[in-house]
Amino acid sequence: MFTALLDALLLSVLVTPAIGFIGRKIRREKVLVGAYITLILASGFLIILTLYWEVLERSVEVIASSGPERASIRIDGFSIFITVILFTVGISSSIFSIKEIRRFGSTGFYTIYLAMIAAIVGVVFSGDLLTFFIFWEVMCLCSYALVTFHKERWEQIEAGYKYLIMSSSGSIIVLFALSFLYGLTGTLSIQHLAASLRDSQTNSLIYISLLMIIVGFGLQAGMVPFHTWLPDAHMAASSSISAVLSGVVVKIGIYGLIRLLLGIFLSTQNAWRMVMAVFAVSTMFIGNLSALFQDDLKRLLAYSTIANTGYVLLGLSMGSQRALAGSLLQMMNHAVVKALLFLCAGAFLFSTRTRSLREIAGIKERMPLTSIAFVIGALALATFPGLNVFWSEMMIITAGIESDMPILSFLMIINLVLSAVYALRMIYTVAMMKATSTSKNARRIPRLMLLPILSLAAASILMGIYPSPFMSLAELGAASLNP
Repeated sequence: MFTALLDALLLSVLVTPAIGFIGRKIRREKVLVGAYITLILASGFLIILTLYWEVLERSVEVIASSGPERASIRIDGFSIFITVILFTVGISSSIFSIKEIRRFGSTGFYTIYLAMIAAIVGVVFSGDLLTFFIFWEVMCLCSYALVTFHKERWEQIEAGYKYLIMSSSGSIIVLFALSFLYGLTGTLSIQHLAASLRDSQTNSLIYISLLMIIVGFGLQAGMVPFHTWLPDAHMAASSSISAVLSGVVVKIGIYGLIRLLLGIFLSTQNAWRMVMAVFAVSTMFIGNLSALFQDDLKRLLAYSTIANTGYVLLGLSMGSQRALAGSLLQMMNHAVVKALLFLCAGAFLFSTRTRSLREIAGIKERMPLTSIAFVIGALALATFPGLNVFWSEMMIITAGIESDMPILSFLMIINLVLSAVYALRMIYTVAMMKATSTSKNARRIPRLMLLPILSLAAASILMGIYPSPFMSLAELGAASLNP
């Protein structure tokens, strides 16, 4: 119906309850369903790698299309790039969750989790905005449910409601924008919209739709001033879900912005580039300054995610191919590092039952491997040379200088200094301070939790030492966005 990958994922969602039923019968429900989900995602990752070579050879591959007025599936370098991020973070989080989540309700959890992954694949594979919006709504509904899945605590209910209201508002705004675009052009095909709007730049409805697109998708991306839901949702969700929210779901908001601004509104880029630069700078500063004053580890990491949205949008606003490739590479690097840090935070929470930095001070004595991985992630967040984030942030800064926008590069450097301050504070607290009574009594985490943590830490080092393949993937994604 769609593509082999998307069809397989949708079918797997329907099969998950049956796997859970079998697991309950043999008293291994959580392990069996968790292993099944991980296997499905690993198989999906292999399919993505084969699609990468096909797209590399053919530039763009249209898998299924029914004309400009109907649903279509379109896979290009940008789609491949986002799905690589999705499956990397998705596999790591699913493995970690096997020991993190409670046994009760695990089948429901994993069913919703896999449905969210399938919906995200549907979003990035969509060739028209109707298909895009349908999958977008499924993704949002699943992410709400996962934030509030363990609903015994009021914190999760409050965060979920805030996320539901804010994100639904963004979806409504996007829907109105799509209705305006359809009224103007009579199509929702991304390719045909771009051609139609190129000849209608004087119509005020185009600019109204443009503003609504920026607000609607910016809300999901955690762009200031529409970011208020994000710290609460990341803090309240289980750590495996926080990793997916920060590493993937927020990135899908950025994906929507990049796909539509460059795919549909490219002819009006002089109007939106300055707007995006203002949003980017405010998002960077608010995210980093807010992170400086946090004691709750997951809340601190959430504000850091907001700052990263600013970095990516800053590259988008610069308008050059190099800056765009740097923004895409930053999305990938940040996804790996932030998934690593959230899973480490989840391991600390699992061992100590607290998210307070002050209380987990000196926990390296009891959890050396997790703490070393956490230090690697924090050093990457601080733009330490030799780790992955360094390369993407340097690409954006140098692209700004090359594009005669040194002020934007200078503002980003200031923000990198701010992020280094709280990253080094996290390192000092975890690895160098004297152990507290809480950290001294921390219990050791299961080895299965360590596996994704150490794998992501290794990936951060590998991407820092040997960045060329990942830069090439980002450049492929950026090239597919430019006609």
